[in-house]
Amino acid sequence: MASPQLELYTAPTPNGYKVSIMLEELQVPYELHKIDFSKKEQKEDWFLAMNPNGRIPVIRDKQNNLVLFESGAILVYLAETYDMKLYGETPKERYTTLQWVMFQMGGIGPMQGQANVFYRYAPEKIQYAVERYQKETRRLYEVLETALKGKEYITGKYSIADIACFPWVVRHEWAGVSVEGLPNVQGWLDRIGKRPAVQRGLVSPPRVDTTDQKVSQGRSILV
Repeated sequence: MASPQLELYTAPTPNGYKVSIMLEELQVPYELHKIDFSKKEQKEDWFLAMNPNGRIPVIRDKQNNLVLFESGAILVYLAETYDMKLYGETPKERYTTLQWVMFQMGGIGPMQGQANVFYRYAPEKIQYAVERYQKETRRLYEVLETALKGKEYITGKYSIADIACFPWVVRHEWAGVSVEGLPNVQGWLDRIGKRPAVQRGLVSPPRVDTTDQKVSQGRSILV
């Protein structure tokens, strides 16, 4: 049996899970390469040759002779290559979807990432920084709450916008941010968390602390 033409270099992080969820949704065979942060593999020369920024995820598409980094770009590429329904079948649909992917890339990801750092990892507890990034993350969730009013998914149809945002928002507790009072966001998390492809993607690769994985009302919450 021939090996998959697509390779995924990743780690168990929200950005990494965006791509594994996408591949599971597409049912595209892929070869998984888990990058070990503790060994700083993402800073080794062989990895930097694929992504000079030294970050996961990276895909290598051997069939198209393409190496691609940045999770948002990867989601667009995979949708355009395998299933435009997850992107948009008209220019209007595609740009609407893309704006929400950018919303995650430029908003939720960076702000929640900083909330994680100052809330969980900073050697010195700087309350101003903790509150600043938690409040901004919560504000961005409130933007999603408005966008989801009367809709099951961000653009109305399940798309890479949902795939981009979900792995971050589902980790809200790790950042110390609540989704209480956001019924649209809560319902959206529950709907997406019940998708079999999402459940498979969230353990590709598995986290070290898989014993701490909880499922609440169909929502996978990795803690």
